Amino acid sequence: MDFKTAAILGSYISKDYAEDLFRLLATYRSISSSEAASRLGLHIKTVQDFMEAMTDMGILSKEEVYEKKRPYFRYSLLKKRIIMDIDLGPYLNAQPPENKILTLVRECQNSGARFSTSRDGQYISNVTIWEGTGRERKERKINLSIPQGRFLFHLPFPSAEFMSVPEIMDKAGVSDMHKSEIMDIVNELIKLRVIESYE
Repeated sequence: MDFKTAAILGSYISKDYAEDLFRLLATYRSISSSEAASRLGLHIKTVQDFMEAMTDMGILSKEEVYEKKRPYFRYSLLKKRIIMDIDLGPYLNAQPPENKILTLVRECQNSGARFSTSRDGQYISNVTIWEGTGRERKERKINLSIPQGRFLFHLPFPSAEFMSVPEIMDKAGVSDMHKSEIMDIVNELIKLRVIESYE
């Protein structure tokens, strides 16, 4: 199951009425949205959305029936068990491209960001960035992992020469096993114009 499907499923089954709807679906051979809504005291649109979402996921089946020439749908339970299985493998195996790792970086001139050091002064503990302008200006604080903090502690100043990511990692004593999280913060800070890159 991909994240998008899992998120939709999770958002529906987390509703306080979800268990009651499933109980009705398990009790009745088939049930309409209006029948379920009136039985549970819910708005019909709320139930329709739930039934349609569960049908799209193959948990329910629906059948169009006619009453006095007016069509409507009846829903039946297809599955006795719902299993949410999310494969995190692609994220675990994803490594940044080698050309991205070799990107030359340094701190941006006048970025306005504040780098706060740890209590022992050995690494950066967080970066504070201000986003927006005027009254809409908001403070955003990014807490760093220790490897990220060590990396940023050794990031070249705006007036210094650019260095590659591996050079800074080596200088900071950060192992290659942290390469993906280093690139994650580097890419984020490039987007926020705290770090500038030269390729």
